[in-house]
Amino acid sequence: MGIMKIFCSRANPTTGSVEWVEEDEHYDYHQEIARSSYADMLHDKDRNVKYYQGIRAAVSRVKDRGQKALVLDIGTGTGLLSMMAVRAGADFCYAIEVFKPMADAAVKIVEENGFSDKIKVINKHSTEVTVGPEGDMPCRANILVTELFDTELIGEGALPSYEHAHRHLVEENCEAVPHRATIYAQLVESRRMWSWNKLFPIRVQTSLGEQVIIPPVDLERCPGAPSVCDIQLNQVSPAEFTVLSDVLPIFSVDFSKQVSSSAACHSRQFEPLASGRAQVVLSWWDIEMDPEGKIKCTMAPFWAHSDPEEMQWRDHWMQCVYFLPQEEPVVQGSALCLVAHHDDYCIWYSLQRTSPENERVLEMRPVCDCQAHLLWNRPRFGEINDQDRTDRYVQALRTVLKPDSVCLCVSDGSLMSMLAHHLGAEQVFTIESSAASHKLMRKIFKVNHLEDKINIIEKRPELLTNEDLQGRKISLLLGEPFFTTSLLPWHNLYFWYVRTAVDQHLGPGAVVMPQAASLHAVVVEFRDLWRIRSPCGDCEGFDVHIMDDMIKRALDFRESREAEPHPLWEYPCRSLSEPWQILAFDFQQLVPLQPLHAEGTVELRRPGHSHATVLWMKYHLTSECMLSTGLLEPVDPEGACCWNPHCKQAVYFFSPAPDPRVPLGGPQTVSYVVEFHPDTGDIAMEFRLEDTQLTTPGQ
Repeated sequence: MGIMKIFCSRANPTTGSVEWVEEDEHYDYHQEIARSSYADMLHDKDRNVKYYQGIRAAVSRVKDRGQKALVLDIGTGTGLLSMMAVRAGADFCYAIEVFKPMADAAVKIVEENGFSDKIKVINKHSTEVTVGPEGDMPCRANILVTELFDTELIGEGALPSYEHAHRHLVEENCEAVPHRATIYAQLVESRRMWSWNKLFPIRVQTSLGEQVIIPPVDLERCPGAPSVCDIQLNQVSPAEFTVLSDVLPIFSVDFSKQVSSSAACHSRQFEPLASGRAQVVLSWWDIEMDPEGKIKCTMAPFWAHSDPEEMQWRDHWMQCVYFLPQEEPVVQGSALCLVAHHDDYCIWYSLQRTSPENERVLEMRPVCDCQAHLLWNRPRFGEINDQDRTDRYVQALRTVLKPDSVCLCVSDGSLMSMLAHHLGAEQVFTIESSAASHKLMRKIFKVNHLEDKINIIEKRPELLTNEDLQGRKISLLLGEPFFTTSLLPWHNLYFWYVRTAVDQHLGPGAVVMPQAASLHAVVVEFRDLWRIRSPCGDCEGFDVHIMDDMIKRALDFRESREAEPHPLWEYPCRSLSEPWQILAFDFQQLVPLQPLHAEGTVELRRPGHSHATVLWMKYHLTSECMLSTGLLEPVDPEGACCWNPHCKQAVYFFSPAPDPRVPLGGPQTVSYVVEFHPDTGDIAMEFRLEDTQLTTPGQ
């Protein structure tokens, strides 16, 4: 059968144009598989072993009662848990998987492992599954096995799925693996985490003394974005928060009985351990696989873990950071209530002086009404609040601003225009291409009494006219650069395309800041992140190479493998090479017509498993002043890396992934070819790992 081509409309993040791209009909499916967490789950030994133990115990309990063991496995994925059940002695399994490519893979994996006669894969949502003589299942199951959890536990719809299964698909008093889940929370004060949720006052040192940019009052009052902030909490240093409460068990769900997905709240009284400002709730969960709670799988961070030495690293389940609607002062020893509210998919917290009279009294899920949380994601809040970063822009601006400067700022939801004004520019224009960001910026300017000092132009920069600029020529074009559409570091090169589009509006001798950008790279060994792209082969005695092959095919689907964005402050790694510069982009010039090309080889200086090349951008604000979106300081002798915590870096995984369990070979080099295509704004790249001592002539 021929492959069908489909046209997808995509906004190009680098050039800013909307393009129709011809894609193979399987493109989205390949993306989904390539970026999925299946590999990470198969590598999660702790999860797999505990599920296996729980399933064995549940099958035994049913058999001991003299019954047939009939298993319903909702969200089967690779079919792993169903195969465990059959090997544990289950008579039959109904394995439900809604994602078609995954259901097809499960059928193949089950067949490969010789379990086709006892496992029926059903490609439906569990709520569509029917029971009865003509149905998907002849009768109800008596063992319910599921893995429907996300970092928030209920964010993938576990509650409605369980509710439906108990009503329609399983017997009353069935066995359930897991048997129960418990959510834990801990109240903390943390300037760093709070800076991901609120706009702080920003200080600007000018020749006339210090100016302070203040946030509008509705930003202060806004409860923030309703979506959970999930992070690798173990990478936040304990020095960055003050613990205000013990770890509190908030609520439990017993999966062996009828589960309700209707909204509820749960309150826990506690006495603050210290006085401070309550700002953030840290949260995680554990699951018990058996009724006695002997087989437990926990997401607790190291300071709350019963056995920190034996902690399992995983990326498919992390920990949650919730922001209270307002920060509130708490006094050591003076009792308070932490209240968790949830609906069918979402959890949020509030702090109350007394316990709610009625656990059913419901607060609505908080919604951002100030626009800022809809426009700025959490890392962006952190970036805007980073005073050192602001100081660097101020320092650079001082060297290029003149009293008669006419500035045009091009970045999304940026405070650069205010810095330019405070530092003495004669006239400042700023472009906001979306109505929402226009509205937000107008509000921030207003509270700082700058609404008639800074002109906001609401249009796409390519459409700028002389009238928009009131007939003036621009003498200083400014960018951070930051654009909300950017996923990879080089997507912010959109600034260069804007600079090219507005060229006719620049006066003679106009200055562009940043004056240039450069693309940098370093080869790294990850402590853990390698697992998400590493084949598994065998998982608890089951052959899952079909899944490995599927992931590999999806990753190799494009002619060139693509880099993927990851916030590396959450993923420790060591550098094996020195960092090097690959390409330079001169913003004083227009975007060139010809591609920019670089190739070469890099020697690895330190022994280690070369998992990936990491790429990032540096912006040369002026010849003296530079800003890195990747490495922040030189690599230390051991190779430890310190990454910009506000940005995602681009990670290009080597294929095949080196397995850390295999001993190291001799010295290696990395060869690379990188090309920037001006017409598409894409950077095509290939990095290859070469063993130096294996290379012989003619190879």
